[in-house]
Amino acid sequence: MTLLVVLVAMGILLGTVSYTPLPVFLVAAGVVGAWLLTFYVRERVGRHRHR
Repeated sequence: MTLLVVLVAMGILLGTVSYTPLPVFLVAAGVVGAWLLTFYVRERVGRHRHR
């Protein structure tokens, strides 16, 4: 469910990206990228522990 909310938010942000300054967009993209990387690492570590 959280991933769906993030994808919808990204769709809204991509629609308004032409109206935002480049530094604001880059910071937002970095935050989302960091969140996705954290999610990926947590999933990999969690699956590795259960084996």
